[in-house]
Amino acid sequence: MAKATARHILVNTEKLAKKLKKEIIKKEITFEKAAKKFSKCPSSKSGGNLGTFSKGEMVKEFDQIVFKEELHKIHGPVKTEFGFHLIEIIARY
Repeated sequence: MAKATARHILVNTEKLAKKLKKEIIKKEITFEKAAKKFSKCPSSKSGGNLGTFSKGEMVKEFDQIVFKEELHKIHGPVKTEFGFHLIEIIARY
């Protein structure tokens, strides 16, 4: 079974997700600080860290990014039933 370690930032609007992505890429804010300040997910307390999880544990749109896209890049905004995510894949096993 495929597993991955990832972190994310969950916000209500695509506009905010895009703004945060730009600021993180430009190093105006760190991923962890942006997650703590803006993410509406409980993982915000740990800088957006979701730990390690198996394929199928997250919603489909999330899994499609985490198990296919490049590691250590910020992906998104990814729309799910919860809102808009910025996702960084730390590792895949």
